[in-house]
Amino acid sequence: MSKTSAGLPPLAIRAWLRYVVVQRVFERIAPRTVLEVGCGQGAIGARLAQHSEYLAVEPDDSSYAVAASRIEPSGGTVIHGVHADVPAASTFDVVCAFEVLEHLEHDDQALEDWVASIRPGGHLVMSVPAFQRRFGPMDTNAGHFRRYEPQELRAQLERAGLVDVETTVYGWPLGYALEAVRNRVDAHKLARREASMEDLTFASGRTFQPPNRLVGLAVAVLVRPFCLLQRLRPDRGIGLVVSARKPA
Repeated sequence: MSKTSAGLPPLAIRAWLRYVVVQRVFERIAPRTVLEVGCGQGAIGARLAQHSEYLAVEPDDSSYAVAASRIEPSGGTVIHGVHADVPAASTFDVVCAFEVLEHLEHDDQALEDWVASIRPGGHLVMSVPAFQRRFGPMDTNAGHFRRYEPQELRAQLERAGLVDVETTVYGWPLGYALEAVRNRVDAHKLARREASMEDLTFASGRTFQPPNRLVGLAVAVLVRPFCLLQRLRPDRGIGLVVSARKPA
């Protein structure tokens, strides 16, 4: 996590809890080419771009501008658009999407489209919020259509043609406190405003981000013990990191 002070964009608390799991998956797969769908402000993308030939798409105007400024210095490319704007017939060792699928009303169709961009033998890596029983004001305010159960998501990925599905639940125990706070804050926000699902989705990628590197460094130091602690309970928490392989 010391890389936060080495010029990489800061990560929020929940993003750190997620990224340490994602990082282990990427170290195991060691992809040469990566496509990230919905890269947000590019904090994770800037990290992935250091180790692969990286391409991302991001539809939100504001997030795209920030992501491009962060990712392109690391050698990656960001397209202002959606998955359909990726050059036709392009395939990648890894297609990844972090906190994206829950924002899409037709998630089965999205998975089908993403799988088409994976080369044979390549992988899908993604994260989603876990456990529908935890759905609350935070999810509504973020523009989520749903949360995911590990076994149901596994079956959904297998229906999409993927195999060797591996799921890890992250966020125990700190994530519970984070969501409790967010649910209280977002319940008040929802009472004061009306917005479309698209507006809520775009805004979710811009909120609760560390405002500068100094704050980002403090977050990284403070969250480190919890990133280690969550490994004791890979079946409990607030989110899922999933990897699956496209048959060769």
